[in-house]
Amino acid sequence: MYILILVFLASCGGPEPRRPKKVKSGSYYKESIERSRALLAQEEKWIQEIISRDSLHTYSHSASGSWYYYDSKNDDDNYVPQPDDLVTLSYNIVSFENDTIYSMQDIGIQNYKVDKQELFPGLRHSVKLLKEGEKATFLFPSSLGYGYHGDGNKIGVNVPLKSSLVLLRVQRQSDSLGN
Repeated sequence: MYILILVFLASCGGPEPRRPKKVKSGSYYKESIERSRALLAQEEKWIQEIISRDSLHTYSHSASGSWYYYDSKNDDDNYVPQPDDLVTLSYNIVSFENDTIYSMQDIGIQNYKVDKQELFPGLRHSVKLLKEGEKATFLFPSSLGYGYHGDGNKIGVNVPLKSSLVLLRVQRQSDSLGN
């Protein structure tokens, strides 16, 4: 009887969790982060070289990480697009070697609801820097362009981009609600 009680108590250990067959060390992620940092540093160096060779324009740095200069400025207005505003815009996409990837005619005039529709990240941020009637040229590292996916067509993997953006019209969200 004591043996039965002893066997019964010994078998009450509870379920044993299964252990993973492989334990990942995280080195893949560390390597990926290092590759991304090196790529960004290389692209930022390239951007600085472009800026230093361009004595005609004064470049500004955006909080999102792009560099830009104004082709035409609107000093009469101070409203910049806000989320939910409807913006009519036109833009092109050019390589850093000034080869046209997509012209403004290829892309056409776009209606864009700020922060509610898809544009590549750099352009999404840039729209909010310009006022109606302004045109600016932006330099984007690949992380603000189409990144490591490319666009699946003409833009390859990790390609930094140059884009001229024109804000043709800004319809404020309050205007669209009838206020």
